[in-house]
Amino acid sequence: MVGMYKRLSVAFLILAACLMESGCHGSKILLSKFYSNQSTEISLAQARQALQDATPCCQSFADFSYEQFLPLRPQPFRLGIGSQVASLAGTRSYFLTFKLRSDVKLPYRVGLKSELNGHWIKDSYLLAPTVTLLDAGFQPIYTQDINLCEYMSWSSVNSGAFGSITISDPKARYLVLYSSEKQQSSGTYWEQSPATFSFDTPTDLVSKGSFKVPHGPNGTIWIGLMTKGYAEAVKYGICGKPE
Repeated sequence: MVGMYKRLSVAFLILAACLMESGCHGSKILLSKFYSNQSTEISLAQARQALQDATPCCQSFADFSYEQFLPLRPQPFRLGIGSQVASLAGTRSYFLTFKLRSDVKLPYRVGLKSELNGHWIKDSYLLAPTVTLLDAGFQPIYTQDINLCEYMSWSSVNSGAFGSITISDPKARYLVLYSSEKQQSSGTYWEQSPATFSFDTPTDLVSKGSFKVPHGPNGTIWIGLMTKGYAEAVKYGICGKPE
């Protein structure tokens, strides 16, 4: 408990000092470190290998089970070792399935958020989702690789990589979330990438790094009907390096 308070004290002292400087962006560096997913210990290479070592349960959308409804507001789901694996078009991926709600007026938006995996920005990665909508016969009618944009807030609930999809087709009955080959081999722009902060060594700032966080096969993904907070994060999220 003492160690936790010590870390928080160091964090907020640096944050306060940073905010006193005009145009300082260090606060977002600090917050992104503070809200990164601390539960993931495996590296991106290990995560990819674990997915390849898993035995797929399904090879088509008709093989999936659709028991849970799409949440009324974004809820977290952890995908990774121990989760079911599908092989879709030759690409392996963990997945989630949902029944769409018939009592929601079309069109409506679904909010998504991916949390960082890792203790350091420079070593972190994201699960980038692909969403496919199915009709009553479990046939795909629309597929979208979700574009993720970084948004940092004062709470972990409203911080992460955000995206959305609009559901407007009256034939849509089911939603499948997974990660396509394109998503798994891409990355998401992250404004804090070139500088990383450590609570253990507060003066250890690294000025080198990629402007993109790579995508990986596992992680925590939030999904549900769009809320005001998620809509704001999607609207004001940073999707690429400013010109």
